Amino acid sequence: MTYKVMIVDDQNLLVDGLATIIDVQPDMEVVGTAENGLQALELIERLHPDVVLMDVRMPVMDGVETTKRIKAAYPKTIVLILSTFAEEEVIVECLAHGAEGFLLKDIRGERLIAMIRDALTGQLVLPAVIAAKLAERLFRLSSNLKDEMEKARVRSQGITFTEREQEIIRLLLKGWNNRQIAAALFISEGTTRNYISAIYNKVGASDRAHALVLLKELMSEE
Repeated sequence: MTYKVMIVDDQNLLVDGLATIIDVQPDMEVVGTAENGLQALELIERLHPDVVLMDVRMPVMDGVETTKRIKAAYPKTIVLILSTFAEEEVIVECLAHGAEGFLLKDIRGERLIAMIRDALTGQLVLPAVIAAKLAERLFRLSSNLKDEMEKARVRSQGITFTEREQEIIRLLLKGWNNRQIAAALFISEGTTRNYISAIYNKVGASDRAHALVLLKELMSEE
């Protein structure tokens, strides 16, 4: 079986180079090229390629919109995004629209062919640098979600603080340490620590950084 490949990019030199690499493969053939997304959609309807190598930045219609339209009309067509830079937002948007992978334009020829073959077997293909960016983004989203869930939990419990605890919380939120708080309120450091420990217990925090996030949320609602 010979897999039909289409290249969509407005850089002729790059297109020629990719076509040369692909056409020497015994089971791959470049059946068409396009300079923008609109041309690509017209060609796909006629050529029905198995794989489309899609540039991101193009005139008339960019790679993101073109990918969205291709996957909507031809869901079995494999779309691999080509880009000069590992742009996080573009990566996420293209993958969300159904792209099977994201390749950087400085990829070596043998690696390009290997990733096309991986995509043909149903694998999601991503260079290490892009996979790392996505993992970092997921970690941030997960952390933010966890913080929001913790804030919601604290709000739903209807936690109340004594006047003294509220005084201490306001000073904590200003970044004051135990000694400064004790001096300002004319109490001992030991007493200050006891108050702070009680505050931590009320909001379910085990350290100051976590407690400050939750306390800031609670105090902002008052």
